[in-house]
Amino acid sequence: MKKKSDLSRLMQYAGGHRYLTYSSWILSVLSALLALVPFVYIWMIIREVLNAAPDYGSAQGLTFYGWMAVAFAVLSVIVYISALMCSHISAFRVSANMRRDCMRHIVKLPIGTVESIGSGKLRKIVTDSSAATETYLAHRLPDKAGAIATPIGLLALLLIFDWRLGLLSLIPVILGFLIMTKMTGSRMEAKMKEYQDALADMSNEAVEYVRGVPVVKTFGQTVFSFKRFKGSIDRYEKWVIAYTKDLRMPMMIYTTAINAVFAFLIAGGIIFTRGGVTNELLLNLLFYVIITPVISTTLTKIMFMSEDSMIVADAIKRVDSVLDAAPLSETGAPKTPRDNSVRLRNVSYSYDGIKDALHNVSLYIKPGETAAFVGPSGGGKSTLASLISRFFDPVSGSVEIGGTDIRDIRKEELMDMVSFVFQDSRLIKTSILENVRMAKPGASREEVMQALLAAQCGDIIEKLPNGIDTVIGAKGVYLSGGEQQRIAIARAMLKNAPILILDEATAFADPDNEVLVQRAFTEMAKNRTVIMIAHRLTTVRNADRIYVLKDGEIEESGSHGELVEKGGLYSRMWNDYQTSVNWKVGAKNA
Repeated sequence: MKKKSDLSRLMQYAGGHRYLTYSSWILSVLSALLALVPFVYIWMIIREVLNAAPDYGSAQGLTFYGWMAVAFAVLSVIVYISALMCSHISAFRVSANMRRDCMRHIVKLPIGTVESIGSGKLRKIVTDSSAATETYLAHRLPDKAGAIATPIGLLALLLIFDWRLGLLSLIPVILGFLIMTKMTGSRMEAKMKEYQDALADMSNEAVEYVRGVPVVKTFGQTVFSFKRFKGSIDRYEKWVIAYTKDLRMPMMIYTTAINAVFAFLIAGGIIFTRGGVTNELLLNLLFYVIITPVISTTLTKIMFMSEDSMIVADAIKRVDSVLDAAPLSETGAPKTPRDNSVRLRNVSYSYDGIKDALHNVSLYIKPGETAAFVGPSGGGKSTLASLISRFFDPVSGSVEIGGTDIRDIRKEELMDMVSFVFQDSRLIKTSILENVRMAKPGASREEVMQALLAAQCGDIIEKLPNGIDTVIGAKGVYLSGGEQQRIAIARAMLKNAPILILDEATAFADPDNEVLVQRAFTEMAKNRTVIMIAHRLTTVRNADRIYVLKDGEIEESGSHGELVEKGGLYSRMWNDYQTSVNWKVGAKNA
């Protein structure tokens, strides 16, 4: 199947507005040709003046020719503005559709895919790539149509008035065109991809650096302590310097060539006037001196447009890299779970395709049961919880809810069945009301308030200036980690899903907040299947069953009492935890 051109791809995004783009090309070509007409009237003015010499007062039609030149210049500007209006409307539509399609596809992607791409790269693709196409369609494409029409019109003028001077004027044009072809060929397209890759890497690392600013400030470090960020800057700097040096000589030759047209005209004038100076030769020589700067301007414009074309081609490839990422599959024959039980059958998963994060894991959680996942860091606890929420699909095996493979459940229904409270609670910069209401957009203020009170958030609401209408992050209003966690729990309560997953939900809570968070958990766990991930083992003591994960496998399982008596990994973890709780600053080893 023949691959569509970049322009065809852009026109797909334009939809019904593509005809505005075509109209902008036609208007731009017309504007470019109209812009050449004043030069013809200038030639007529010079002719009348030379013919009237030395009695310049007898020259006829100067005023008429002058006003006609002005009229065509103004008309050219009006037509060009009309072209830009058409192109801008189409460009805005293309940019909006491109961003919409990207965001619609991103929300369908597995969380693992999104994390592997990186938030910085995704931001750059969604915003910068679409902005590049917007600029290209709004300005560069109409200008390109005009820039192509201008040399054609110029060629006609150059050859009509004096073909000899016209050919001399074309010599630097041909030289400049050959050099420009070298600078904007396939090799330069590869260079442009390298440039955009360097920018994307730097953008991604910058986002990570900003996230780590608190650590930088706490330990008095500088940007250079973040080696990856500094490395991305160094790579970008190295690339730009090498790129600039690579183009230095071709650019010097190109600039010299397109501006050397006067030298060719002067040489031609000297040769052609050996037999005497005629008014016609002088007229044409003066006219060519006036009009030839348009050649260099047009060639320079075409050169920069070629660069813009490469930028747009790379932008489309980057957008396609997101759109080509495989979303989670959607079943054609959806099934409904019979209850809120959870079962994993021989589940394996790998992030890099080499080492398993989970290997052949099987377990069963009864409806209404509270299960806990504990174990050393990197054991696969969060991965397991993510698979149950279908943030991504297992490499092998199956995850079932209510006896139904979650791949056979409609995504909307699955999301309605599962609430996830993250370790790092996701609160956006809007009011507490809207933050909680994200779980149930149609919820009333009363329902939101009930959820907040059930999540032990009453003290938070009381101290805020505008209650639940207070915008988080505005006017110095910020919440502690434990307070944010309780707001996130209220959101999960409002959703009222039958399955609740808590991923290190008390990790950032101080002792007072932890007590309130635990109360909220107790309230929320009623009549629900609860899956807890925790390092603080006191939070899972009352779980119906505890699964201990190590190196992606279930090491052991049972109740707290059973596992302590067993004397295995959990027992050692519990003893270590008790020791850490009783540890005091300045305490000496017994």
